[in-house]
Amino acid sequence: MPLPPPLFENDVHATLRSAARRWARTEIAPFAHAWEEQGEFPRALYESAAAAGVLGIGYPETYGGAGGDLSHVLAAAEEFILEGKSVGVAVGLGSHRIALPPILLVGTEAQKQKFLPPVLRGEQIAALAITEPGGGSDVASLTTRAVREGDHYLVSGAKMFITSGCRADFLVTAVRTGGDGHAGISLLVIEREHGFTVSRKLAKMGWWASDTAEIAFDGCRVPVSNLLGEEHQGFVPIMMNFSVERLLLASNCVAIAELAYRESMAYARERQAFGRSVSGFQVTRHKLADMATRLAAARALTQEVLQRHLRGEMVTGLAAMAKNAATDMCSAVCDQAVQIHGGYGYMREYVVERLFRDARLYPIGGGTREIMNEVISKTEGY
Repeated sequence: MPLPPPLFENDVHATLRSAARRWARTEIAPFAHAWEEQGEFPRALYESAAAAGVLGIGYPETYGGAGGDLSHVLAAAEEFILEGKSVGVAVGLGSHRIALPPILLVGTEAQKQKFLPPVLRGEQIAALAITEPGGGSDVASLTTRAVREGDHYLVSGAKMFITSGCRADFLVTAVRTGGDGHAGISLLVIEREHGFTVSRKLAKMGWWASDTAEIAFDGCRVPVSNLLGEEHQGFVPIMMNFSVERLLLASNCVAIAELAYRESMAYARERQAFGRSVSGFQVTRHKLADMATRLAAARALTQEVLQRHLRGEMVTGLAAMAKNAATDMCSAVCDQAVQIHGGYGYMREYVVERLFRDARLYPIGGGTREIMNEVISKTEGY
């Protein structure tokens, strides 16, 4: 049986899950394999998600959102993976979940009115651009520079591994406006019309249906009015956004692992070996029991951190713990899912093969596992 949703969820969460589930079953699942093989999904899917009321979950109705908080966002995102059966589509469709929060947090009312509604209507695609070719998790060392000239910034540099970067209409971008270190970093919204270019579309191990780009800025002229918050004060909102992103990644891992578990349960019951179902063997039942136990533990930690976040607590270290625990669990569960499927688990037409590849990104993205341990050690005073 599938594992139950978190106990704290109420009727609102149930309604949102139901809506997201229905939409994903009809709009993603039938096409998931083809889109993964093609390396992208139709842009029209954003408008479809918006029309169904599932794209704007977690954003204020003032800007065209559906309301709700992070718990509602994570509930819907889980259903996209569980029922859509494509992590690539789910993360590509959800790139605005990490791109828009800085605008909500430190943007002016005019900026919110300009950038949020088109995205939440599914008309524009937003992406977050932090990582650079020469540095990954070390945000304080970024080198993309924005030099002010009158009412504009001239931006030069490059960004790497940008989810939805190939099709993004604008990028919420970390730039250096001051000296070295975190004190010289600012956030700019750089629109496509300002001249950023896609250097290349990246070929990845997993997340095939989600386009990922290397971006080049060669003297882009960006209006000063696109500065988010104060100049040289971008590091704090970036770090605050990371905590939310890490909770989202942990929740993704819970959903991926549950999908792998469900697929394995179904396969073990149907597959016959030596005159009985694979689930009839103790070794298989114990594998499934271990998968379910690890999954339940990671879900409990992720939900605990989520609840603390919603209460307004600082969860920097705890979010890093949840991410590490969930990514470790997800990799282990997906590995066992492939093993239970045997040779079929190695075939691309089986969902668990794709999940095994998709899971490998999570100990890297949003801050590597090693960086998470540094965050944990610093925030917990080790």
